[in-house]
Amino acid sequence: MRVLGVDPGTTKMGYGLVADGPEGPSCLEQGVLTASARLPVYQRLYRLHQELLGVAARWSPDEVAVEEPFVSIDRGARSALAVGQAQGVALLVAAARDLPVSCYSPAQVKSAVADYGGSTKAQVQEMVRLILGLNEVPQPADAADALAVALCHLRHRRAAALARGKILP
Repeated sequence: MRVLGVDPGTTKMGYGLVADGPEGPSCLEQGVLTASARLPVYQRLYRLHQELLGVAARWSPDEVAVEEPFVSIDRGARSALAVGQAQGVALLVAAARDLPVSCYSPAQVKSAVADYGGSTKAQVQEMVRLILGLNEVPQPADAADALAVALCHLRHRRAAALARGKILP
């Protein structure tokens, strides 16, 4: 099982590929796709779409997990709308490859990875490092966040399988 986790953004989009096997989850690749803030938003979204499509073609994930936009009073509706548009890019990539998609709130991701929905970014990143057996915390933070989304999906998948009476490897 390969999961492509996506942390959407219009200038930086984190991605992380996690494989789930008998030894537990492992990181296949992680990184950040970038688009210049000087470009109009539609060109940034197109560029990010093309790059994420390339990642999906290279790794052939089985499922996609995307973090939902977080609406903050400080950042405002305009920022939330932009992240929602970037989330749409990830959904289009999944649709183009005919892949199932699951979306998770930031609190769900934190809770699944660090066992507390109010965990700090640093706590989540350290748990990602530990769960995946990495020597260092994944950098940049957007990539670590995408890996956390993928791990969250694997945990939710296992819980759903257990509820149906199945045991996943």
